[in-house]
Amino acid sequence: MSNDKFLDKPPESAALTEYDRAHATLYMRLLDAAADGADWREVVSIVFEIDPEENPSRAHEIHEAHLARARWMTEHGYRQLLRGASH
Repeated sequence: MSNDKFLDKPPESAALTEYDRAHATLYMRLLDAAADGADWREVVSIVFEIDPEENPSRAHEIHEAHLARARWMTEHGYRQLLRGASH
């Protein structure tokens, strides 16, 4: 994923956003990496194509913000995603 295809922070919303829909695969990759205990620096390097050594604070914030939204998707957003798929 090219680093110009994502925001530093996903939009905060109680509803599923177009950004969420467009980045569902990214969210799944983040959740898988977290479940596997992967180092966030390696994840940022691979998934976001960002060098965590270049700007560690920004890289960490991007990772944490997207991982938090991915976790939100597992608790709330997926229901909206499934409802949309049934129409």
